[in-house]
Amino acid sequence: MSNKIKCSHILVSKQSEALEIMERLKNGEKFGKLAKELSTDSSSAKRDGSLGYFTKGMMVKPFEDTAFKLQIGEISEPVKSEFGYHIIKRFG
Repeated sequence: MSNKIKCSHILVSKQSEALEIMERLKNGEKFGKLAKELSTDSSSAKRDGSLGYFTKGMMVKPFEDTAFKLQIGEISEPVKSEFGYHIIKRFG
């Protein structure tokens, strides 16, 4: 397992919003488009949700634990942190 990974995320405040986004993703909508449109993390939203590369210890624990378990190209179920609900997609 790599100690440096690349992910994007969509951050929303409510679980119900995250579940609606998951449905839209399952119906074929593009992750980056939804991140730009709906994510409350304005800095990453401008970059299709991209957080770039990071290592363990750089992100909040619930996010990190999930991100490092994902396979490249895989999208997580909503993950709750103190910032809200994240949907994470791993790129590398």
